[in-house]
Amino acid sequence: MDIQTLTIIIVLLTFALYIGIAIWSRAGSTHDFYVASGGVNPVANGMATAADWMSAASFISMAGLISFMGYDGAVYLMGWTGGYVLLALCLAPYLRKFGKFTVPAFIGDRYYSNTARTVAVICAVFVCFTYVAGQMRGVGVVFSRFLEVDITAGVVIGMAIVFFYAVLGGMKGITYTQVAQYCVLICAYLVPAIFISIMMTGHVIPQIGFGSELNDGFLSADGSLSADGSGTYLLDKLDGLSTELGFAEYTSGTKSTIDVFFITAALMVGTAGLPHVIVRFFTVPKVRDARKSAGWALLFIALLYTTAPAIASFARVNMIDTINGPDAEGIAYEEAPGWISNWENTGLISWEDKNDDGRMFYSGDERNEMTIDRDIMVLANPEIAGLPAWVIALVAAGGIAAALSTSAGLLLVISTSISHDLLKRNLMPHISDKQELRYARIASAVAICIAGYLGINPPGFVAQVVAFAFGLAASSFFPAIILGIFSKRMNKEGAIAGMIAGITFTAAYIIYFKFINPAANVPESWWFGISPEGIGTLGMLLNFAVAIGVAKVTGDAPKHVQEMVANIRFPKGAGEASAH
Repeated sequence: MDIQTLTIIIVLLTFALYIGIAIWSRAGSTHDFYVASGGVNPVANGMATAADWMSAASFISMAGLISFMGYDGAVYLMGWTGGYVLLALCLAPYLRKFGKFTVPAFIGDRYYSNTARTVAVICAVFVCFTYVAGQMRGVGVVFSRFLEVDITAGVVIGMAIVFFYAVLGGMKGITYTQVAQYCVLICAYLVPAIFISIMMTGHVIPQIGFGSELNDGFLSADGSLSADGSGTYLLDKLDGLSTELGFAEYTSGTKSTIDVFFITAALMVGTAGLPHVIVRFFTVPKVRDARKSAGWALLFIALLYTTAPAIASFARVNMIDTINGPDAEGIAYEEAPGWISNWENTGLISWEDKNDDGRMFYSGDERNEMTIDRDIMVLANPEIAGLPAWVIALVAAGGIAAALSTSAGLLLVISTSISHDLLKRNLMPHISDKQELRYARIASAVAICIAGYLGINPPGFVAQVVAFAFGLAASSFFPAIILGIFSKRMNKEGAIAGMIAGITFTAAYIIYFKFINPAANVPESWWFGISPEGIGTLGMLLNFAVAIGVAKVTGDAPKHVQEMVANIRFPKGAGEASAH
């Protein structure tokens, strides 16, 4: 059976599973729709949180970035991992005890202001739409290759699937769907990694193979196992290939220390402010269960995140070897391995014969004739390594699962922010539970359409787009949440001014360098050498400074608010998640 047929069968089976779960767990109330009635088992919630967290950026793009950037790509790995730990240990229990299941609800009540709530809704929608653009792009990339449709058609198919189970099932449907999606995506990530680790290093565990010597098993251009490089460590092999071909040494960084720090910090604190992850801690019955589910989620996330550097390295060695051939002088285009022509059809790989010799060559200098989209590396990895067709099809299903799981969580946050925080709590306080649920579903439908457009016209690679979303979350929500929990005196004027200042500055910086003047997007033009991916950290510091400064001159928060803040820091008397 060919790859396309297998892929269609496996993907359709997973879609049937997701839709069946959505029908089984259909939301019947706003409490079901928003927080799955708070009755999810901690282990299941840990899986759902991991699936929500490990988006297309984690599954599809992170290993691709590490593969192309080497050491510099590790900032994404460190930032996203550290950010989840920060969220799970330092913020989630307090937010869960406060009893408000959305970030705008927390900010509106903590800062005793509908204006603060409205600003938070605007920030949440902005952050989530930026984030979901990367997910829809990931869906399009998968479909364009494996179902042989263009990226636009792939995005539309993904929109239809998400629409069905997000709008129908709400958080209840999404939660149990994400449990299934986690199982699919983690198998899809680990199976090819284990296969290739055995082939290249003889080790079953990819994390061990990553730091081991190559055996006689990395692939040559003709698909045979090459004896060249026997006894050489994988990373030494990569360093040698990189320098010979004009790239920076794979294990050495080229980014400035300040930019590495700011990107890592933006990803960490952005994680702690992401509304679609925070709401996950309200789907379990108790605060204790929230802590348990956070621990399970960290374990489930670690399975993928510790494997990503190994996949990146395996894929890069095999990619260079199959393109440039055993003599490192390129191979004839007519003799190119099938994976190149397959991905050429999607437009994500292209070849320009600069010297008219009919041979392809890949390098980091003027000799380069190949343009390769970074987002294909994980998806193309099994093909490059010559793995069985069913493994290739499984990876396609995993990539779709990763993108759809996070898309659903983000779209739910958008619909919840609009229907609950903006309409019910602000503009239309007298609407019934049934009307609120209807508005939530309408908001989800509109959000999916906008998300689809952004997926068709994304502002960068999947992981880059997601990094921008984390920066926006870092500069808007993180200071408001931290100060709301740990500063009794912080008032509404400070919080509102800080959020507006932080997100405006960060968004303006990103928009200028990525859209208005992309030619200036070079280290020499950045403020203090900070890239758009890392500017969220500076936006966060600005938010803190403005919030604290304004609060100093406008007086302390009311006494009852100070008492409420003091109360949520005690472990006793945990509150229930409430939609009211």
